[in-house]
Amino acid sequence: MSESPSPTPQAAATPQAAAATPQAPALRARGLGFRFRSRAGARWALRDCEFALPAGRITALVGPNGAGKTTLFHLATDLLRPTEGAVEVFGHTAGTPEARGGVAFLAQDKPLYPRYTVEETLRLVSRLNKRWDHKGAEDIVRAGDIPLSARVGTLSGGERTRVALALAMGRRPGLLLLDEPLADLDPLVREEFMGTLMAEVLDRELSVVLSSHVLPDIEHSCDYVLLLKDGHIHLAGDADELRATHTLIKGRADHPVPDHVVHARTSGRQLTALVRTGGSGTVPGDWATESPTLEDVLLGHLRAHATADASAAGTAPSTAEGAAA
Repeated sequence: MSESPSPTPQAAATPQAAAATPQAPALRARGLGFRFRSRAGARWALRDCEFALPAGRITALVGPNGAGKTTLFHLATDLLRPTEGAVEVFGHTAGTPEARGGVAFLAQDKPLYPRYTVEETLRLVSRLNKRWDHKGAEDIVRAGDIPLSARVGTLSGGERTRVALALAMGRRPGLLLLDEPLADLDPLVREEFMGTLMAEVLDRELSVVLSSHVLPDIEHSCDYVLLLKDGHIHLAGDADELRATHTLIKGRADHPVPDHVVHARTSGRQLTALVRTGGSGTVPGDWATESPTLEDVLLGHLRAHATADASAAGTAPSTAEGAAA
């Protein structure tokens, strides 16, 4: 196994703590854009992004593969520099000492040295961070019954994820960025990880941005949503408000489809659709209605994106009746 993984973002030096500007969003983008350049040409990964994620919330960052989620995290942690616009952490421009001191990043690949013991790993990172909370990091490891003497390379995927979380939390960040932390975990370990994360959030009053394709986990843990499509912000808002401003309808497929349909599909003679209702919850016509879950809302908007792409390619499925309004 290799002894030279990619640099760990959470192990970056932290010259000083971020002094959060009063009422400053945990993460803000102002006209943010990033363009990759290659021999094949330039491609915008993010373009014209404007958002402000409130502090003290757990935000779900959602979008199809290639939407720009990881690029956004890399811009927030100064691993990439914007092509245009700016991104701020608690009111401080990404890359400044104030911003770096306030954010921790848990990458999907969780780069760790496999031949180091857990204790050696914690000590290594502690020497790179002035604001290191060694007891807090050890407590997260011990809560998972992971021996400090165990070599990282012998740990299971869930155990390595817990160690990586301990490294991130040991930096005492105000903002924690999690890039698909659940992707390689089985359901029981996912539940344990989310329980540990929620406990830490409540104990430390953290702001969290969680990128995940596991929508049920988002449903139960996140209270704010940011949905990316093709490098643009498609949806942003409080999770409860998004539920309240959408309605699920069911009825005969030959009925006239109401306005503001996000996405619809047919099965035999029945049509099921997600509709924007602006909070009224009423839909004209002979439809059975019900309140959607957050997963219903997100799936509807993601399916609308897939339908639009298929239509552009001339391969739209016959079950897709609507696109994003």
